[in-house]
Amino acid sequence: MTLTGSSQTVTVKYVVRAKFEVDGVVEKPDVIGAVFGQTEGLFGSELDLRELQKSGRIGRIEIELQSKQDKTNGSIIIPTSLDRVSTAIIAASLESINRVGPCDAKVVLENVEDIRNARRRAIIDRAKQILHEWTIRSLPSTEEIFREVAKTLKAPKVEKYGPEKLSAGPRIDDAKEMIIVEGRADVINLLKCGIGNVIALEGAKIPETIIKLSKEKDATAFLDGDRGGDLILKELLQVANLKYVARAPKGKEVEELTSKDVLTILQQRVPIETIKPRKAKERRKVIVPKKIVETAKELKGTLEAVLFNGKIEQIKRLPVSELAEKLQKINDVDTVVFDGVITKRLVDIADEKKIKHLVAARVSSAVKQPLNISLLTFADIER
Repeated sequence: MTLTGSSQTVTVKYVVRAKFEVDGVVEKPDVIGAVFGQTEGLFGSELDLRELQKSGRIGRIEIELQSKQDKTNGSIIIPTSLDRVSTAIIAASLESINRVGPCDAKVVLENVEDIRNARRRAIIDRAKQILHEWTIRSLPSTEEIFREVAKTLKAPKVEKYGPEKLSAGPRIDDAKEMIIVEGRADVINLLKCGIGNVIALEGAKIPETIIKLSKEKDATAFLDGDRGGDLILKELLQVANLKYVARAPKGKEVEELTSKDVLTILQQRVPIETIKPRKAKERRKVIVPKKIVETAKELKGTLEAVLFNGKIEQIKRLPVSELAEKLQKINDVDTVVFDGVITKRLVDIADEKKIKHLVAARVSSAVKQPLNISLLTFADIER
């Protein structure tokens, strides 16, 4: 089952269904805002609903509701392609929502449906029907069978791509990902495996076409398991924008791998960050007012936030799940200390409200250091 999310197609594995009851009259946007706002920052950017929807890991959140006698009842439906653990955390986080707009609310998980079970049942039923129809009708002739098998096994032809006329498959332009191999024989082998978004370097020097494509697509370098592959990888790391690396077993070349080997190795490709050398960073301690340090220690494990004015006087204490929403309505905030993750949305709100300091348990890897705001972690200020 596939659904279209905010920007990508989601292959649904599970569907989270929850019921809610609100003491007042609200509309769908109010419920959506509560779902995003009150779960934000609880478990970091990896399980942030906005980020998951942008990356296509969850689909469009559906809200069904009806209002009667100053109460609103309804359901929340979230399709997800996450694993079971992450899906369970998302499902549980919905039950932490206690307000929708200005009204008190209660959310109760109804169930988590495994879409694949329904698909398996449908496939089995259809297979039975196919088998039954197959046995009562005549089988095709031997000639027709050979013709169909030959058509299936016929691999697409190698094409020439770019000014350098590089050997490539037919799907380089329309695919979001591409696989970079060393030579024409490697391209032919991958085409036999049904992989069409492949292109060859065809030489020791990295072609400009591949450098340009690597900046536009998610690029995987799939190289031979020898010294030549090592040297090519070293040069690719210097001039191209790689996302993953896959290597043939030591002493083997990509062109001689079986289809099973090719698919297994590509499934086990590793992110470039795991092999790219990193410069060691010295952790620096930052001197901040003693009250901020004490508050940070007090907040650990509470999932709460404290707002201070410019005189380091406490303005308000509130749950992290309400922080983004409430922060937009409170003025004269100078510093925010909270047991959560600094996200891009919180940085944007802080910038708009002229907040100077955000101190939290962690900073999301997606956040870049802004000019006018100091972003600190609890570890940065420990004494």
